[in-house]
Amino acid sequence: MLSFVEKNKKMSYLIRPEAESAADPGTDGGFGLQVYNEYSRTFQSKRLNCTMSGKRMIEMLQAQMLRDPSTYGELKLEETGAVNPENGRQYPWKHGFLAFLEEEDAEGSNKKYLELYNRIARFYRLSNKAYFALKFGGERSYRAQFLSSLELRDGQRVLETSVGSGDNFPYLRAKAELYGLDISSGMLKQAVCNVKRWKLQAHLFQGTAERLPFRDNSFDCVYHVGGINYFSDPLAAVLEMIRVAKPGTRLMIADETEKLVKGTYGKVPVVKGYFQQGEEMPGMLGLIPPNMLEIEYKEVCKGLMYCITFRKP
Repeated sequence: MLSFVEKNKKMSYLIRPEAESAADPGTDGGFGLQVYNEYSRTFQSKRLNCTMSGKRMIEMLQAQMLRDPSTYGELKLEETGAVNPENGRQYPWKHGFLAFLEEEDAEGSNKKYLELYNRIARFYRLSNKAYFALKFGGERSYRAQFLSSLELRDGQRVLETSVGSGDNFPYLRAKAELYGLDISSGMLKQAVCNVKRWKLQAHLFQGTAERLPFRDNSFDCVYHVGGINYFSDPLAAVLEMIRVAKPGTRLMIADETEKLVKGTYGKVPVVKGYFQQGEEMPGMLGLIPPNMLEIEYKEVCKGLMYCITFRKP
């Protein structure tokens, strides 16, 4: 993911146009121009009007799906945000997403990695595209190795926790109703602009994966890619994914293996301070409740990622 920092000298030749038109975000063609365009857009992001009005968001979002993550009580949608009618607590629209988190309230590992991703958000997509091109022959090839595990059909409702800048959305195989949650406002701002540029519609939320702002049994597909290894409470995040998935749903969790974390992240100057030597990664497979069905574990992406799938009874 962040290995571009190591390879920026090798990749400098790629950051220039090599074709006359930009490639579709769902393809790997015209990579040189894609990187060049992403590079340009990164520094133009402040000029983009990527947000929409609260009224338009209310029209797109179904209020009955939402729950107060603190109490799991019902919420009412207004032009300024979501309100808990029982206690009056308000959650505002910010930059095109609904914020269920005040960043100063983040604690533990969540606080540390929130700060990291806010710091690198503007360069995250560019660095990823360069790394995936070098390591896997392109972004589609990389993402297909875990996204192919999803069961998703047109019209179904899908949730990605730790959605980041929304980069998995163009690679989903179905025209689904998209929902994404992330702890980092910096990453979500990039996601808002990305989905607009890709002509997709997505409902985006800021919050913690350990307390999802959705009612039980809401989603036909629930998945997570990257981040859960370093959540403050990864078990709570797994249980929340299960809670909001409909019965019979196949869930997927993918994240970096120790091979990637220790072999790459720990050596990159920009981020190595966030990945301390001796910091143990959770045994994610052991966090899947034993009553789940069809539990499977495999390593993908040349052993740099693991992919866990299981079905909610």
